[in-house]
Amino acid sequence: MSPGDEVYRRYCLEQVAEAYRVVIVTDAQPTWHLPLVADWEAADLSDPDAVIAAGRTLAERHAVAGVLTWDEYQLVPAARLAQLLGLPGSHPDAMRACRDKGRTRTVLADHQVGSAASTRVTSLLEAVLAAESIGYPIVLKPASNAASLGVIRVDNGEDLASGWEFATSGVGGVGSESDDVLVEEYLDGPEVSVECVTHRGVTAAVAVTRKTVGFAPYFEEIAHSVDARDPLLAEVAPVATAAVAALGISTGIQHVELRLTDRGPRIIEVNARIGGDLIGRLVSLATGLDLPRIAADLACGTAPNLAPTHSQAAAIRLLYPETTGTLTHRSIDTPFARTTDWLEEVRWLRDPGDQTVLPPAGDLDTARIGHLLVTAPTADTAQQRLHLALDHVTLTVDTPPDEQTASTMDA
Repeated sequence: MSPGDEVYRRYCLEQVAEAYRVVIVTDAQPTWHLPLVADWEAADLSDPDAVIAAGRTLAERHAVAGVLTWDEYQLVPAARLAQLLGLPGSHPDAMRACRDKGRTRTVLADHQVGSAASTRVTSLLEAVLAAESIGYPIVLKPASNAASLGVIRVDNGEDLASGWEFATSGVGGVGSESDDVLVEEYLDGPEVSVECVTHRGVTAAVAVTRKTVGFAPYFEEIAHSVDARDPLLAEVAPVATAAVAALGISTGIQHVELRLTDRGPRIIEVNARIGGDLIGRLVSLATGLDLPRIAADLACGTAPNLAPTHSQAAAIRLLYPETTGTLTHRSIDTPFARTTDWLEEVRWLRDPGDQTVLPPAGDLDTARIGHLLVTAPTADTAQQRLHLALDHVTLTVDTPPDEQTASTMDA
């Protein structure tokens, strides 16, 4: 369901299509998807009932063995459809608990899983009272959005009103399970995610992704790395798997985000899907585990093979300009790119002449220019290679003299 964009999700559909005959629900006639799918139905993806109806129509034409999505906003409809068709999958209530981050916090607190103090609010006055109770700095975030949309750190009461305006602008995303805003304790420390696989209620943590977050006080992710031998996995896996169990997830892939605080790992959120920004591809390059194929096996009730076949590191750097403005040039040194075998991918998302808008006015859809993806024997070497590749990248943005730069990258 909802196969997503070509840049960051094509690899998912390709891996599933290598093993299964695939039919999809999408919002328009397929383009790049066509060689990979056997059939399709169009539906308004913002209407869960329409999505489910389209899925049932496909099930009338095909012997559907499993329902799968890696779209955050389609988790609940996919679970409902699987339930209606009598197919494997987590209960829709478990998906609702993941989608509504306030509900996630309540469930984790009830099960004594380390998380952040959180209060659901519906007005600025309630936000002021909650922030005073929790203590600054705090984080404001929409309860059921994705990709850090509307998420901001607020360091003091003087900035709360502007932070509230930013957070409420991110409320009401596609398929939103809640229109509330959360006031949360700020978790200080490095951010990571644990990539988990759950089959019949048993969860295995298969990889840990180390993240770089920029554009403070916003939370734009600008880099990820996966090392098959990362010793951190043993430390964070128990917290991640406990969170998955607490939420009642019985089947699927989970992308569990945490902060490594001085009180130990604390859950940011549990995403019941493959991580974005090519994290699944990093896992595949580092370990040999193809998360989309594993997700398809799980959706069909098949026990996945979790035996790694690789043992190396992979990393991605997401390219952002330093200022808001008009992109006038973007390139990587051609001889370097052609002769560097560890540079797995260079991808441009924007062309000269396009406008780039950084947070707070913009987000990843308006600011990200492209990405670099590398592999290496170790995590340290992967970082060295990323820095070397960045030295061969040129990005030029023309900012009008009368336009003030909203923010710069804090990396």
